[in-house]
Amino acid sequence: MTITPLVASSPDRPRVTWCRAEVLVNSHRADRYRHLRLSAPDIAATARPGQFVMLTAARENTAGPLLPRPMAIYTRDADAGTIDVLYGVVGEGTRALSTFVPGERMVVVGPLGQGFVLDEGTRRVLLVGRGIGVCSLTTVAEYPVELLAVLSARNAAAVLGTDVFGRAMVVTDAEGTSGVDVLAARLCTELDRRPPQQILTCGSERLARMCAGLGARWGASVQVSLEAHMACGLGYCHGCAAPGDTGPSPLVCRDGPVFGLSAPA
Repeated sequence: MTITPLVASSPDRPRVTWCRAEVLVNSHRADRYRHLRLSAPDIAATARPGQFVMLTAARENTAGPLLPRPMAIYTRDADAGTIDVLYGVVGEGTRALSTFVPGERMVVVGPLGQGFVLDEGTRRVLLVGRGIGVCSLTTVAEYPVELLAVLSARNAAAVLGTDVFGRAMVVTDAEGTSGVDVLAARLCTELDRRPPQQILTCGSERLARMCAGLGARWGASVQVSLEAHMACGLGYCHGCAAPGDTGPSPLVCRDGPVFGLSAPA
């Protein structure tokens, strides 16, 4: 697969802001995932589909964890001035994040990164997400286009995104429906007669390769949101280099997280 930065839309990104956002909700959602709602009016008003925020889980006058964590914006409400984040508790930083209670404040920087870009004339979009990667796709529901979302997970309890997408194809490992070959055959059967014009994906390299192949089959453009560890989210630390064929590697935080994706010729 080949990834390509979406440089055309970069100059008009929203201005990045910093705030101490009030925690409104921080509760268990499903499986190992939690739901965090923050009051961040500037970010809620300007964020674009596919962008992310950096959350610092350290409280004032306390030791660590010091580095912020990148988190996709799951949904936003510009009128209420809130953003929602879903996250899995998997390490020290996210465990610390899970201890914040409503009324506390958390340092938030955003909106960050290159989001998804819908081409002029696009009317049908296929979204393919796996696990927590689904959270990078949910804000695409803001676009006035026909969406088919494929939501993949280990089991039914771990599926995310069903509250956002009115039409979704849920596939799981437990049911044997999430395998790439099985899923690709199903999508070809259902969509060959009326294929999507764009495919957007996140959360699985195997699914990204499948999407690249489907894009070549249907003549659809493909974009992938890459997940990466990062320290700043602004391009200063160069700690989130994406794979590149030649020249300097693009950075997931600055040049991505969304990139164009194509299958080998």
